[in-house]
Order: sequence, then C-alpha cells, then structure tokens
Amino acid sequence: MKLLAVRRLFRIQRVVIRYRLDDLLFELPLPWWLMALQHLMPWRWLPRKPLELSRGARLRLALQDLGPIFIKFGQLLSTRRDLLPEDIADELMLLQDRVPPFDPQQAIALIEEQLGAKIIEVFSRFDVEPLASASVAQVHAAKLKSGEEVVVKVVRPGLKPVIAQDLAWLFLIARGAERVSADARLLHPVEVVNDYEKTIYDELDLLREAANASQLKRNFEGSEMMYVPQVYWDWCRPKVLVMERIYGIQVTDLATLADQRTDMKMLAERGVEIFFTQVFRDSFFHADMHPGNIFVSTVKPWSPQYIAIDCGIVGSLTPEDQDYLARNLFAFFKRDYRRVAQLHIDSGWVPAHTKLNEFEAAIRTVCEPIFEKPLKDISFGQVLMRLFQTARRFNMEVQPQLVLLQKTLLNIEGLGRQLYPELDLWSTAQPFLERWMRERVSPKTLLQNLHGQVEQIPHLADMTRNLLERMSQPHLAEPPSAWQQKGDGWALRLLGAGLLGGGATLAAGAVSLSAPAAWPAWLMLAAGLYLIVRR
Repeated sequence: MKLLAVRRLFRIQRVVIRYRLDDLLFELPLPWWLMALQHLMPWRWLPRKPLELSRGARLRLALQDLGPIFIKFGQLLSTRRDLLPEDIADELMLLQDRVPPFDPQQAIALIEEQLGAKIIEVFSRFDVEPLASASVAQVHAAKLKSGEEVVVKVVRPGLKPVIAQDLAWLFLIARGAERVSADARLLHPVEVVNDYEKTIYDELDLLREAANASQLKRNFEGSEMMYVPQVYWDWCRPKVLVMERIYGIQVTDLATLADQRTDMKMLAERGVEIFFTQVFRDSFFHADMHPGNIFVSTVKPWSPQYIAIDCGIVGSLTPEDQDYLARNLFAFFKRDYRRVAQLHIDSGWVPAHTKLNEFEAAIRTVCEPIFEKPLKDISFGQVLMRLFQTARRFNMEVQPQLVLLQKTLLNIEGLGRQLYPELDLWSTAQPFLERWMRERVSPKTLLQNLHGQVEQIPHLADMTRNLLERMSQPHLAEPPSAWQQKGDGWALRLLGAGLLGGGATLAAGAVSLSAPAAWPAWLMLAAGLYLIVRR
C-alpha cells in the first residue's frame, strides 16, 4: 500500500471524527457487535464539544471535504428522497451543483493555459464568479467574440492524486471482500471498481465529454423530447469545455414548473421514453442523470422538453446485453415469470443447475406486488431487499457491465417519483419496448443487417478460394499436418454456417420482396449446407 493511500485513510478518519459521523452511524438500529465497536474508538472517550450543525449538514460537509468520489455518492443518494429523511435529502441536493468553487483566478489561469490565449482574446465577456460548481469541475458564463452566449467548464486542479488514493482503498476493500465472502464474489466488486475507475478518469477528460455531448445531440436532433446544447469545438481542450448556454428550469424546481403550468404527466412519461430510447435504439445513454444535470425548457410547457447537460459519463450495451435485457423486460411486462427465469439461466446470470420452478416462484414473489401500482405506492426499499435475498439464494451474479445502467435506473426512478408520483411505469414503458422489438425484426432492419454481412463476402470468398487451392493442389506444398487439416475443415464449416445464417436472414426479409430477389437466399443456404456436410 502506497504511503499516500495510508495518509488518505487518516484524512478520511479525521473527517469522520470532525463531523461526528460515527454518532450518526450509532443512532441506527445496528447489531450488538457493531454497537460494541463504539467502545473501541478512542476518540469517543474524549470530551467533545457539541456541533452546531444539523445531521444533514454534517453528512454533506463531510462528503464535500472528502472529494469527488464521495460527492458523487452523495449525489446518487440525493436522487432517492424516498429512502432518506427529508432533512438529509435536502442537504445532499446541494452537492449536485453547489459545491464550493475553487479560486476563480486559478480557473482563469488554467483556461488561458489550455486555450493558449488570454481570456479577453477569446471572450467578449467572462463572468469571474462561477455559475455552478460540482465535484469535478466548475462553470463560468461567458460570451464569445462571435456573439454566442456560452458556458466555460474547467476541471478542478489536483483531483487525480485524491481519486487515485480513494480507488486504491476501494480496490483493497473489494479484493478483501472477494476473498472472505462468497456472497461478495457474486457482486464482482473488483470488476465493478475497475469499471468505476475507467468512468471517473474519463470524466476528467472534457474532450471526451464534448464528444459524448455531440453524439447525444445527433441522436436527438429535431426531437421534441430532449435538447442537448451545442459544443464549440474550437475552444475545447482536455481540461476546458465551451458549449452553448441554456436557459431552463431545474427539473426538481417543482414550484416553478407548476407556475408555468408544465404538463407533469407528459414530462415524467417523456423521461421514461428518453431512457428507453437511449438504451435500446441508440445503445448510448447519459449515465449521470442527477437533477443538477437536467433542466426543462420554458418554451412549450404543454409539451415539455428536457435539456441535458454534463455528458461526462455515458454508457452503452453490447447487442447481446441489449437483447437479453429487452427480452427480460418484455417477459416481465407480460408477467411471464417463467420466461424471465429461463432467460436468466440461458444468459448465465444464474447457475445452469438452478431449478426453474423455484426461481420462477421467487421472481413472482418479488415482482407481482409492484404491478399496476403508481410509483408512489411502490416501496423501493422493500423491493431492493427482496431482490438481494433472491440473488443470494440463487447465486445470482451482478453483471458489472450493467452497473452504469442500474445507477441510471435509480436516478430515473427517483426523479419520476418527484415529478409525477402517479406515473404508471409499466404502461409507459411497455409500448416503447414492444415497438422497438417489432422494428428489430422488420424487413428493413433485416436487410440492413444483411448488408453488413454482404460486405464480408469478398473476404470470405478469398479465404475460401485459398483454402480450396491448397486442398486441390497438395503437390505445391508440404502435406498439411493433422492440425492444419482439422483447422481447414473447421474454417469451411464456419464459412458454411455464415452462409446459412446470411441465407436465413435474407429469406426472412424476402417475404416482402419480389420473387426474383429471393434466389440469392436459396443459393447461400445451399452453399452453406454443402460446406457443412461435406467431408
């Protein structure tokens, strides 16, 4: 363990003592052996002056002092007002965009260093006082020489060493948990921390955030549901981002939204549709959707439009994960719990020896009570506990590649509770998912997939010709070894399987095509079958 990481541990301990977080811990209903720990902490035997701070303020200030990883944890908690006391939730909301800023003069110096130009050479106006400040960066309002109103985002200095020390401890805890606990191994904590390490370091690169924002803007170009501000690439650098300034209402400012008569039901429903669109249509989703990053346009309150900022963290799914997730959700919406159980077994999310009937019954027990209920009537805490119990009983493994998606779901569900507690999540999401699944098997989509396979045909043809030449002219080369013969046979069979798959895809799409267009499918099927069965 590096010396800096050890020093960081003592720093964390000092913050815990300073804000009396141990008092908050021991106020909870803990097991006796945990309660006994308070007598082993030497500082608890010393006289301490009472703090003139509420418990929520103590927790917020402690997380704030400990840096970006802890602040992000507080931001996630702040979106779950249903799980927290109101006074703590109110304080943690301040972590979304009201973290104390660093010295504006230091920010200006960093901006000038990154841009290679003086502030007055780039901007006709630059507001020294920050517009907002969060865990990783702070934002200043400005105006370009060309007249556009913009915001300038600049990364906080000195973050990497602190993050590295915190990650070192997270890895140590994760490895220790995997060694001593079978239950912990099911959660894959080391893989989860490894993914988080990539995510948090990516967030420090504002060029990556700019690219993410540009991609998200293209995905929703012309959409009435969501708007993404324009990025000004000429003035973007690894630690500086310049983008269009937006004017809207923060999504949690319910009073202002009500004053302009915002259609809250449509706003909540569009939030669900945006999420499903990003995950399934685009496989590119904003994964940091706490309220500090979401605004609502004031232009059409009867047809409200979201405005998304801060695209530093985005997620994506592989086609395989998309497929399994969609089929699970579709079966879930249909209350086909047996199908859900079978899909979990097929995907390897639970062991292959799992008894299907028992797993189906466990899933039904968790899911059935929450159907046909609005968000306000669903106890998320109870559902979470039942899910953990089910996962433990059936050795269900956490999928590290889905952790960002699960975090985003927590944000979306918490936001929906605040905007429109009467929202029926199931009836809102099901039509979108059904439409997406229909589109996946439409002739147009099948032909697009076929086009990608057809592009590989020249390469496959060259490979086949080379193989056939080698097999038909053995005298031109040394006799192939048994291993080479086996490899050639498998290559031909693999090629045959590809032709069979392409032929089947084309045949499926040929149902709506003219008869002459169907002959390539039969040719591919015949060639594929021949290559597979030949000796």
